[in-house]
Order: sequence, then structure tokens, then C-alpha cells
Amino acid sequence: MSEKHDVYYTAEFVDGPRAGESEERVLIHGKHDVQLNVVSLVDGLESIFKYAEVDQREVQGKLHVRYSFNERSSDPFVSEDENE
Repeated sequence: MSEKHDVYYTAEFVDGPRAGESEERVLIHGKHDVQLNVVSLVDGLESIFKYAEVDQREVQGKLHVRYSFNERSSDPFVSEDENE
């Protein structure tokens, strides 16, 4: 395994506002995050979305972790503009 695989893992978002997206994240003390707080722009405003681990697997020697959206704990991501 290369050094990059020892330090990074791939976070995959299975639902919610980040559905279908993935990103490289850093392992902390060799471990991935069980829960994530992800900051994203929605209608020009920063929103915090919370995700929890669903499962994990190894793909070509690299850790991939799938995360599911926790809507109750997250900021709303649908515009509340009355004119839309």
C-alpha cells in the first residue's frame, strides 16, 4: 500500500444534499470518522450537514466509507425563499 493510502480514505455520500459525491479525507491516528459535519453552500449561505457511517469496504487497497445524511441534526438545505 502506498503512503497516500495509509493517510487518506474516501468518504462517499449516499443520500441528502451531497448524494452521489465523494471526497478524500484524512485518517486520524489511522481511523476514519464515524460521523461527519460537512459545510456546504446552499443558496449562497453556509449550511452544516451531518452524516453518519453506514458501512466501509476496501477498494483496490484503499478504505472507502459510505455515509448517510442525518436530516434532523442538519441545517435545512431547501430554499425558504417565498419568491421561488
